[in-house]
Amino acid sequence: MAALPTFSSACSLPRSLPVPPARSRRSGFRCGSIFGDNEDYYVDEPESAGDGFFFSGGKYSDGPSRSDEWFAQGKMVKAYPVYGGKGKAKDPVFGLTLGAGSQSEADLFRWFCVEAGSSLNPKVILVHGFPSQAYSYRKVLPVLSEDHHAIAFDWLGFGFSDKPQPRYGFDYTLDAAEYVSALGSLVDVLVPDKFSLVVQGYFSPVVLKYASCHQEKLTDLVLINPPLMENHVKLPSSLALFSNFLLGLIISQDPLSASDRALTSCGPYMMKEEDAMVYRRPYLTSGSSGFALNALSGAMKKELKAYVEAMRTTLASETWKTRTTICWGMRDRWLKYDGVEEFCKASNHKLVELAMAGHHVQEDSGEELGRIISQIISKRK
Repeated sequence: MAALPTFSSACSLPRSLPVPPARSRRSGFRCGSIFGDNEDYYVDEPESAGDGFFFSGGKYSDGPSRSDEWFAQGKMVKAYPVYGGKGKAKDPVFGLTLGAGSQSEADLFRWFCVEAGSSLNPKVILVHGFPSQAYSYRKVLPVLSEDHHAIAFDWLGFGFSDKPQPRYGFDYTLDAAEYVSALGSLVDVLVPDKFSLVVQGYFSPVVLKYASCHQEKLTDLVLINPPLMENHVKLPSSLALFSNFLLGLIISQDPLSASDRALTSCGPYMMKEEDAMVYRRPYLTSGSSGFALNALSGAMKKELKAYVEAMRTTLASETWKTRTTICWGMRDRWLKYDGVEEFCKASNHKLVELAMAGHHVQEDSGEELGRIISQIISKRK
């Protein structure tokens, strides 16, 4: 692939969710969960039905929601070029043209970013796991903002960032031609100088691939429950099911499966309804989120083993000079702790155990994790 140009533009959007006024009214469109839940749900019909897919999993209220409040805290940043240009994106099952919210921009993708703290302070970028959102760091950001400039973003395909459809500008592969390069393009926009990098879960191998090529930019790397050992190379069944072409396409369109169940099945996390609605929102308003989840889970199912092995090799190599800390939620139901402590000792990496946290440590122990990260990146070599 040819070298990517450097982009440094940010677009200003209204401080509310990007739903046209004509579509903001409550519709009478009722949906039931595909898993047979007893309760019906409401969705905004003009947005959801426009993609021709079935949605379930939550209620919209007429007043302000936690989603609106979270969106108002962030901004949209443009980075990474849109390749392809094959016309309007269509769904992979019926060939229907997707709604405006599922279409990519003509030039650069839009990423949703939330910042906290003075821009004069040392910078730290927070990278969420799979499947999740920048919202997962909502308890970490205020803690880090006291002494740092913290930035959390939604990956392409998640949260409020663009969700390009496979074969229409982005294919959700883990290789250097897509997610790794996309991360590099965004970082160049957000932080021109040195920074610390924090990443949680299954996106860790992707971030480490980027970091291995840019160690000169990093002051610290913090990995939170990364797939690190040989028994971590397969996705858990609750995530692997999204990769199935037909069944996966159906299940990935259900917000209860794509958000609630995925986040709560991997540890002790008990999700509040107002938080659940933030995670459900992308799946309720457009089919593009489900299609992206299906594509990425398929790519991870195929490529995760090679990336985990490469990550282990990199972290154990003498050429790896970046100070690295691994934080581990001991109640992780997806990734076993066996061998993690021995690997950290052999590779001379610091290990921090969080006894009460599961896979999504920032959800279970957000404030505690924020203090740990702050202490780690505040220390000087």
